[in-house]
Amino acid sequence: MRAVAAGSVEAVAVIDLVDEPLDLESRAWLADLRATGAAHDAAVARLHALLLRAARFETARRRPTLPHLRGDELDDIALEAADDALVSVLRRLDDFRGASRFTTWAYKFALLEAAVKLRKRAWQAREVPLEPESWQLFAGGTAPDEAAARSELVSAVRIAVATELTPHQHRVLVALALNGVPIDVLADRLGTTRGALYKTLHDARRRLRAALAESGLDLEEMG
Repeated sequence: MRAVAAGSVEAVAVIDLVDEPLDLESRAWLADLRATGAAHDAAVARLHALLLRAARFETARRRPTLPHLRGDELDDIALEAADDALVSVLRRLDDFRGASRFTTWAYKFALLEAAVKLRKRAWQAREVPLEPESWQLFAGGTAPDEAAARSELVSAVRIAVATELTPHQHRVLVALALNGVPIDVLADRLGTTRGALYKTLHDARRRLRAALAESGLDLEEMG
């Protein structure tokens, strides 16, 4: 099993659990992309066309959630996603292990790139909330005793977030876990990486669990 850097935009596309015998089509793709001259150029052009179809599929699928974007803007996003996906695929040819067909593996890069770019575009004119919009979302319960228990837990979490976390951990936890900001959007706004944010979130949750455990409470009870 090959390790993949945590938080990479490409991570979902490159994980292969085992090496598999490559099918003929996949071997042909790899041979042509690793070649030089006309064979390489033709393979790159075919690959870009495949990635562009994938990116256009993803932009069309998500279009209802972005009614403010015009068709030409979506085309630009799809083209940019295909361009970036092509660079990623060519850089990661040695990561392909044959768990799926090469075209299926490559297709995922374009889907991921398009999804990330669309999320960023959706948040382009929005302020990223770095303070809780509503703690009450976590305080509900189906019965009075359950509601009371969750209310106690939420109160303890609020205190722990304010007192146990660093300012950066506080911002990241609130934005990602409470306000639902997409991690790639937050990484872009804060000038950092998805991997760094995942680590910050992990560290923040670990500190919260430790603080709550001292009070006999469990963070996982919030769901």
